[in-house]
Amino acid sequence: MATSIQGRISRRQFLGGTLAAAGALVLWPKLTFAATGSDTRFLMVLLRGGLDGLEAVPPYGDPGYQQIRGALALSPQGSNQPNVPPAHKLDNVFALHPSLDYASQLYAQGQFMPLVAAAPPYWGRSHFDAQDCVENGTNEPHGAQTGWLNRCVAAMPGVEGLAVATVMPLTMRGPGNVTSWSPPLPTQVNPILLQRLQPLYAADTRLSPFFARAIDSQQNEPVAAQGATMQGVGIGKKKANLGQLPVLMGAAGGFMAKLDGPRVGFVEDNGWDTHANEAAILNRKLSELDAGLKAYREAMGDAWNRTIVVVVTEFGRTAAVNGTGGTDHGTGGAMFLAGGALRGGRVAGQWPGIGRSELYQNRDLHATTDLRSVFKGVLAEHLKVSDSVLESRVFPDSGKAQPVEGLTRAHSAA
Repeated sequence: MATSIQGRISRRQFLGGTLAAAGALVLWPKLTFAATGSDTRFLMVLLRGGLDGLEAVPPYGDPGYQQIRGALALSPQGSNQPNVPPAHKLDNVFALHPSLDYASQLYAQGQFMPLVAAAPPYWGRSHFDAQDCVENGTNEPHGAQTGWLNRCVAAMPGVEGLAVATVMPLTMRGPGNVTSWSPPLPTQVNPILLQRLQPLYAADTRLSPFFARAIDSQQNEPVAAQGATMQGVGIGKKKANLGQLPVLMGAAGGFMAKLDGPRVGFVEDNGWDTHANEAAILNRKLSELDAGLKAYREAMGDAWNRTIVVVVTEFGRTAAVNGTGGTDHGTGGAMFLAGGALRGGRVAGQWPGIGRSELYQNRDLHATTDLRSVFKGVLAEHLKVSDSVLESRVFPDSGKAQPVEGLTRAHSAA
């Protein structure tokens, strides 16, 4: 083959260039990840309490849905709940809860995907056992003392994990390199509390001067400074007023968007147990989740295109509504995936039906997807964790939970 002089390189030159590149890999691994496009990010969001998947992703096209859900039924044509707008239509069977406005926009962009009828291997109805099973990654509650997300971090040399939580959650405990962060306590103290404390401190000659100076400091602190401590991690005053979850997800994004930031993150949120007055609770909580997704995307910036978010809960709820306008602990639920690296814009999972004869134990939606199958699919395609590591270290003895394939854009294009 004819080759120009400028195009020829010697074996020595080739080896020299290869060694130089290898040196860059060692000296600047983060730079190399970014340059090769492998600097991906993964965030897990755990909704503690048991999100009602039939409310979050109403199967309005299923013939049995309206009858069994009654007053909680939602659809794109209208809602049985007073003063609640229609649900966001996804396809001819499924919709999204009206509060998930931003998520529906991401869905239209192919960056959001619900997965229906999902559950951990544990099909009981204990919050604590179900959450333990979700976090430890084994076949049963208390099956491991470490968490699968930490074991994933440990299997990726040089990778750091981040837990946005007051106490290190089980899923992030273990030998992997994981740090934790939680929002600072408010600097402002309730004025009524100060009034009640003032006589007590005034009686102490040693403490009274310090107490007086603390009151002066609070009274003179500008209101705009109340949210300033979070500005460095991507949270402004406006986002801080939206509720806890947007604050935490925005913080996670602020850390994870950095070039040398954590590649694996975890955020948790409480308050998803809806035994009574479910409609009002989920209108608020799903709005917070929606705002959290937006806060995280904005904080991530360009890194959003290399990101996948997985939102999970420990179990679903009963198909029928109870006597107090809520639902009780169930089995099959819903999970969400989002991110610029996701092949979304579709509803995933195998729908088992919601007719009376199709329910698990005559009360719950059947679970057809093991949560670990989704985790495996994301870790394999997105974080490039090998199948052997997934089976032996991250999710031991999980051979029955086969990875869900085709979750990422990169995999579908391959």
